[in-house]
Amino acid sequence: MADNTADNPYAGGTPDPWAKPAEGTPPQPGAVPPPPASAPSPFGPPPQAPPAPQGFGPVVPPQSTPQWAGMPPQPSNGMGVTSMVLGIVGVVFLCFWPLAILLGVLAIVFGAIGIQKAKRGEATNRGMAMAGLICGICAIVLPIVLVVIIGASLGPMAAL
Repeated sequence: MADNTADNPYAGGTPDPWAKPAEGTPPQPGAVPPPPASAPSPFGPPPQAPPAPQGFGPVVPPQSTPQWAGMPPQPSNGMGVTSMVLGIVGVVFLCFWPLAILLGVLAIVFGAIGIQKAKRGEATNRGMAMAGLICGICAIVLPIVLVVIIGASLGPMAAL
């Protein structure tokens, strides 16, 4: 059999650093001593298990409990949001007056539907629907005013 002492780094008298120290050896400097075996827990005694049931008790009939009606329906705020977005886009596209008027009409329709839904309690964004309605009115009125002003200023020039 071959001698394994050449392959084993601990065979030559170097102690194994992972081996358990022999009884009676002094602790190494910087070593942490183990806690005492009967140290009291700083959290109190461990919880006790509940007692085992002592057989079956009397049969209790089920009581009538109120039934859960389920989750309330989520508010449908889409009409108010759509109204406000269309109204704002209609005001932004003021120079493209046919598109602005079309978007303004759609904003007014969606805003009116959104306000009615908010009155019935189906939506929670009455203010947003109202803002969309107002922006829709502005998207209709402002392009008309712009066309009238431009037409009036170009009127004398068109006669030339």
